[in-house]
Amino acid sequence: MIPRRALVLGVSAALATPRMLGATAQARAEPALALNGAWRQGGYAMGRTEPRALVFVDGEALSTASAAGLFIVGFDRDAAGSAEIEVRAEGGSTRRTLDIAPHEFPSTRVDGLPPTTVEPSDPALLARIQQEIALKTEGFASRADADDFRDGFVWPLATYRVSSQWGAQRVLNGTPARPHYGIDLAAPAGTVIRAPADGRIAFTRPGMHFEGGLTLIDHGQGLISCYLHQSQLDVTTGQAVRRGQALGRVGMTGRATGPHLCWRMKWRDRNLDPSLMVGAHAPEKLA
Repeated sequence: MIPRRALVLGVSAALATPRMLGATAQARAEPALALNGAWRQGGYAMGRTEPRALVFVDGEALSTASAAGLFIVGFDRDAAGSAEIEVRAEGGSTRRTLDIAPHEFPSTRVDGLPPTTVEPSDPALLARIQQEIALKTEGFASRADADDFRDGFVWPLATYRVSSQWGAQRVLNGTPARPHYGIDLAAPAGTVIRAPADGRIAFTRPGMHFEGGLTLIDHGQGLISCYLHQSQLDVTTGQAVRRGQALGRVGMTGRATGPHLCWRMKWRDRNLDPSLMVGAHAPEKLA
């Protein structure tokens, strides 16, 4: 005798039309996607989707969502006017096209810098700079499987004055230079620098030619925050840090004319404005 439950299930399956089955498959084929952030040049989008979904930006696979389904995407200083974000999970994908707002960046002059920090020419110094570039490149290549960006950032200094805006077109000692990919926070020498979010130290080294005392923090998925011109370093490479933990002290080492912290951020090879991450948060949980 066939149990009643089996009969009911069999009848239900028999009554399911191809159209109904197709709708169910389609529903499974579209992973949920929620996005928020600062959709402007130098900004970011933070997303929530299916755990471990692949994340494509303008058709290029660039990241993977965390075990909690969280991911982040950055928009460079000169980003185009739109960006397509696609997430692919087992069986399907979801796309969103974002309008990226343009931003006007100021032009700033910095005079009185040592010539060797503007147009170095000594072969030995050039060789040293190349070695330091290789070290920084390795640090920026860090890809922690984490989503420590999920609760946003706080300012790394308790008190400061913004002495140079992020993205400004620089003129150094009268010579046009590349844009300034940091926000300068002027503060007295010795002021404590604190981690603005959880992460892991990807690189730290004193006495860099341009950056002076430098620390890089990996917050997950290629999001790296940077702290330049430090007079003291209080962390080591590979160390896990928590928000509010001391990283070092404000100084004027490297290419600097006064004590300040140059705060920078990169997502993979894109330069971001770290101040836009202050107060950020991941989208709410998906229904």
